[in-house]
Amino acid sequence: MDQSIKFDTDLINRYDKAGPRYTSYPTALELHDGFTEGDYREHIAKSNAAGGPLSLYFHIPFCDTVCFYCACNKIVTKNRQHAEPYLDNLCQEIAMLGDLFDSSRVVNQLHWGGGTPTFLSAEQMRRLMTVTREHFLLKNDDSGEYSIEVDPRETHPETIRQLRELGFNRISLGLQDFDPDVQKAVNRIQTQEQTFRVLNDARAEGFRSTNVDLIYGLPLQTVESFSKTLNTVLEAQPDRFSIFNYAHMPARFKTQRQINEADLPSANDKLAILQMVGQRLTEAGYVYIGMDHFARPDDELAIAQREGKLYRNFQGYSTHSDCDLIGFGITSIGRVGNAYIQNVKELDAYDQLIKQHQLPVFKGFDLNDDDQVRRAVITQLICHFELTFATIENQFGIRFSDYFASELQGLTPMQADGLLKVSTDGIRVLSAGRLLIRNICMVFDRYLTQKQQQFSKVI
Repeated sequence: MDQSIKFDTDLINRYDKAGPRYTSYPTALELHDGFTEGDYREHIAKSNAAGGPLSLYFHIPFCDTVCFYCACNKIVTKNRQHAEPYLDNLCQEIAMLGDLFDSSRVVNQLHWGGGTPTFLSAEQMRRLMTVTREHFLLKNDDSGEYSIEVDPRETHPETIRQLRELGFNRISLGLQDFDPDVQKAVNRIQTQEQTFRVLNDARAEGFRSTNVDLIYGLPLQTVESFSKTLNTVLEAQPDRFSIFNYAHMPARFKTQRQINEADLPSANDKLAILQMVGQRLTEAGYVYIGMDHFARPDDELAIAQREGKLYRNFQGYSTHSDCDLIGFGITSIGRVGNAYIQNVKELDAYDQLIKQHQLPVFKGFDLNDDDQVRRAVITQLICHFELTFATIENQFGIRFSDYFASELQGLTPMQADGLLKVSTDGIRVLSAGRLLIRNICMVFDRYLTQKQQQFSKVI
């Protein structure tokens, strides 16, 4: 499989408009409060009847300090005791959901995100994993994909050792940028020593995959400065890179108001940074997975993509498409059967519902038949950059050219621009179209028109 990308500045400028990141279809904006706890229980029952493995996501919202660019749901505090009542409720939610899901269903994937999961103490992390194992069937042979996001500024050798003992075998390190001026502008001071100590410790403890997060488009960044950061990280050869486009949306995210907009790089500078990133990573032997992600050719994501097994969910790219995803903790989103479920976003509401022995459901969405067809199309395109019509036709009993007649017509300009090729058998995204895969997927999005202004730019 050709996993290369082609950078065309003219095409990117013409297609660079707001659009979803498609961690789900329909997107989270379609979730509504008419979806109830009863609806969730019904979908759990259907899921149990269908069977299959599970994926668990735990949202740990606490952070010691605030990063000005952050758009995550977080609680900034230096008081570690604030996590204790939250952990009590989280363990109770685990117990409630554990009683509802078939206990024989194996957990193939598990992820702790946030916030900063390593905000928890060693004792708290041990307690959370112990309770999880009491109520769900986690693997003991290290074959599961159990991952965690860490902040190197507060992650120590004993932390890495304990995480490995708890069963984690994949780790993602937050970094963003090494440049001292950029770090000061976004309130995230982090040294190379802190970062690479964690990376090296993770490898020494036997973590099978290491990821480094970077962000381009932050204040005071230049091609030269970001190139230095990238080259420094490349020397350590992490298995994966997640290189995100900073979306400056201060009207939605209050912490971003502390960023001086005059210091943000121009659109042309951001494109130049992105072009440099693609070139340097390709030269270093990484392949473009899609949507900000690069991986070494022997990494599980790259292999899954070549084998047609890659999937995309609320945590990003995944190697397992057969798992129902259960979300735990405030603001977490799961996918059970043909429904999406989001938990309440506030600590008080979460605490109240858990104490009443109610599932903390805030919103949800039932996918209809059309949603399921379009989700399959978008998932194939965003994960594998190609789509065979017969696959969709056999799965859903439709004739693709009739069902998507207007959408295929909508792809005509993109085909003329060299982004993709439409044949009688399917759609193949070309190298020039891979950076613009969101635009291609948007053609198949039935909900997009009235919601487009709520998304960030695709590039």
